[in-house]
Amino acid sequence: MIGAPRSTISVERLMREIEDEVRRARRTRLLAHGGASDYQDADVFASVERTLRRALEERNRDVLLLPELISDESDWQLQTHLRFSSHRRLIGPFVVFVKRRLLLPATRWLYEYSLENFRRQQRVNALLFACVEELAIENAKLRKLAELGSARSENLKGTGA
Repeated sequence: MIGAPRSTISVERLMREIEDEVRRARRTRLLAHGGASDYQDADVFASVERTLRRALEERNRDVLLLPELISDESDWQLQTHLRFSSHRRLIGPFVVFVKRRLLLPATRWLYEYSLENFRRQQRVNALLFACVEELAIENAKLRKLAELGSARSENLKGTGA
């Protein structure tokens, strides 16, 4: 139609409104199911959500500080491969043979089922490491700001201002 008024839709504004509505619904659902009472404050909830999203989306989970601090990878990395061994010298090879040829085929379904759960747990562990690191970074930044603020107030007191 010629002469009909054109209305423009701001995609950014629309997306922000949708995200806000989803956040409100999520916060309401969490509170209804006994979530942290601090989530009554929408700003606190939004801040927590932003921090966790940064950890989930922006952190490279292969390069985190916490796993570097844990000296032995076997202390935090899930072992998903099967190793058959025996401490017996004489019958050890026979025991390993029985484990591989008889027991493994009989329990393969359990191993495969468990393997997917182990992989899922490994992903959750990596996400938790990323979240902890993100929180530690935020804490360090806040401490630095607090120290700067207290140093400034000390300087102002010392100058008599």
